[in-house]
Order: sequence, then structure tokens, then C-alpha cells
Amino acid sequence: MSSNLDAPRRIVILGGGVAAFSAASELRTRGYDGALTLLSPEGLPYDRPPLSKGYLLGTEDAAKIALVPEAWYAEHAVDVLAERAVALRPSEASVELGDGGLLSADRVLIATGARPRPLAVPGGELALTLRDRADADALRDALAPGARVVVVGAGLIGAEVTSAAVGFGAEVTLIDPIDPPLVPAVGEALARRLHAMHGQHGVRTIASIPVEISASDGGGARLLRLADGSAVAADAVVAGIGIVPDAALAAAAGIEVDDGVLVDASGATSNPTVFAAGDVSRLRRPDGTLTRRAEHWEAAVRSGQAAAAGMLGEPPPAFGAPWFWLDRYGVHVEAVGTLDGRFGGRVILREADGVPQAAFLLADDGHLLGAAAVDLPLLIRAARRIMDRGLTPDPAALADPSVPPRKLVP
Repeated sequence: MSSNLDAPRRIVILGGGVAAFSAASELRTRGYDGALTLLSPEGLPYDRPPLSKGYLLGTEDAAKIALVPEAWYAEHAVDVLAERAVALRPSEASVELGDGGLLSADRVLIATGARPRPLAVPGGELALTLRDRADADALRDALAPGARVVVVGAGLIGAEVTSAAVGFGAEVTLIDPIDPPLVPAVGEALARRLHAMHGQHGVRTIASIPVEISASDGGGARLLRLADGSAVAADAVVAGIGIVPDAALAAAAGIEVDDGVLVDASGATSNPTVFAAGDVSRLRRPDGTLTRRAEHWEAAVRSGQAAAAGMLGEPPPAFGAPWFWLDRYGVHVEAVGTLDGRFGGRVILREADGVPQAAFLLADDGHLLGAAAVDLPLLIRAARRIMDRGLTPDPAALADPSVPPRKLVP
């Protein structure tokens, strides 16, 4: 890329997800008026969370999940090319396209996202995955009423696919080695409540791992063998076991990669003209420690905004506590911060009639480290304000379901 690090005039963004779009939008908001090209192989950027929710269920179409109307790109002078970069050429200030052509760039933002983690067992390639619209379309076709569907992985995607499959009238088996999943994300009490919902909706849950998938009749039927020696027959197998960052372009260009493209808080990589954001990136703190990759929607938005600032030589914005949400069986779950108690703290539960509604993790000094709640978004909003302000809430008030969220903020 160009050696002029102060005044980029040609920025190329690789990717078509929310991190890529957020970076483009933030660049224009910050007054960048140079050329801005977005290489998005699938065309106009769209939102990914609906792929396991409304889009999969058929209640939202492709137009509905577009991040902005098509006119926005012309209004903001953002060129969207439905092409894929095949190489970064930092020394030539360019990006190579699939047809061998070169696209000039002072700065490049890698926002290529991630690929579904493959099911690494014999026959694992027979499992469906969910990452883009085409995946969701294929999966919807498989979730027919009465179809035997096996979902491997009970995390965020696996659980939402399971819920959708139940909605279609499929006969679902959910397999995960951890019982219950999602404890670090929502705490054990809520994790148990959420996992139990599968059984309440007729889903068979199995705590095990698959060791082989085979085509049992030479056609579409599958036989999934498990580690305990049992087997489950299926018409479709879905793997929802996480993602792998799509960092091949960065690695090939000699940019530091370690389970993601390594970046600082402004998205800068080991090459000063190349930045990264979204699921493909991994933060390296100033002391050199590497954080766990954040794979949530808001984290992608924030990293895109931070990288936009970084590409312009400006400090990244200050962000508050991280937040995410999930949906299943008609309930809405939100969480902020962390509920991972492995590093200390104590959990405060808010229950109603013996059913956990929310969980809070308090540090030893009384500060709030995280919160999660079912169908209580205002409670999470209050928890986020408490965390962002560094306040110490009253534990008794947190636990009392009669205390409204607005009364929790000191």
C-alpha cells in the first residue's frame, strides 16, 4: 500500500458483513471523502443474525435483511463490487481480484469474516452449516415437517437452528458434549433454564460427540454414530460448532495471524496500511496478550468503527460493556459483560416463582462484571449503565424481582 500514512485517498474494504458496512459508514461520518470500494462477493451487505431467525423461518426476505437500502451506497459514494480479492499486495499498494486485475488502495480493511467450523469426523462434510444466505436457503429446504434433523452443537447458532426446526415441525435431536452449554455467556442457572427449553419443545438432547456420519441408504438419509457407541438416524445433519476466521489473505501477505488477524484497538495489523475488523480479527492488547475473538454482532460493528478511525489516523471511539442477544422458542435473551465466573466474583440471581429470570456477576469489590436476562431488556440496559459508569449496585436490589430496572442504577 502507499507509504503515505496520513492521508488515504483510496480505501478498499474486503467483505460484505456488518463490520465492513460499519467501517464504510464510519469513514463517511468522519469526513473521509476519498475513493471507497467495498468488495462483497455476495453483493450488497446484509445482516447475518436473521439467518438463524427470521430469514431461516421465512418471515424475512433478502430485502428485509439488507443493512441499508441500495440507494445509500450511491448517496455515500461507496462502490460495491460483487467480487472477491484473491491476494493483498501491500508493496504495490493494491489488491488483486479474481480476474487478475489490480485495485489500487492506500488502505485495506480485511473484514472477510469467518467460515463455519467443519465437523472433523469421517463424513463430516455431509453436515449442513449456516453462515450465509445460501446456507440458510439450503437449510430451510431440509427443515420439512416430520424430517429427522440432528443438530450438532448447542451454542448460539445450534440452539436457534433447533428452535427453527421445531417451528417447521421437524423431529429434532440436539447433540452437545457440554450440559448445559453457554454457562460462561449467561451463567449456569439461565443456561440450565434455556437448555431445558429444548426438551420442553420435544427435542431430544444428548450429551455426547459424533464420531462418524455416513449415508445410510446411499441417498439422503444419514446415520450419525456417537462416542458412546449409539447411533442416530437423520434426514439432515446440521453442524453449529463455531467458526474459523477467514484470515488466509492476511497470512499469505505476511501479516501476523493467530486464530484471527492480530490487531490493536484501532484495527491496525502488523502491516501499517492494512487493518482488520469483525470475526476475522483478534485483539492484541498493549501488553501483548491476545483476547478471545468476539463473535457477536455488536463487536463486529464496533471493530469496524474502530478500524475506520484507525485508517484515518484517528483514535478509536470509547465503547462501553459488550452486549449480545439470542432468541429461541419465542423468548429473547440479552447479556452484557461476562458471566464467566472462573476468574472470581459471585453470582446474584433474580428469580420469580423459583424460575431464574436474570443473573448478575459481581466482582469481589462489588462492581458489576456482567448480567444476562430472559425477556427483560430494560434490566440489561440498566446493568449496562451500571457497568459503563463503574457503579456498585445493591445486591439485594439486583435479586429482588419487585425492584424495577430504573431503581437499580444508583
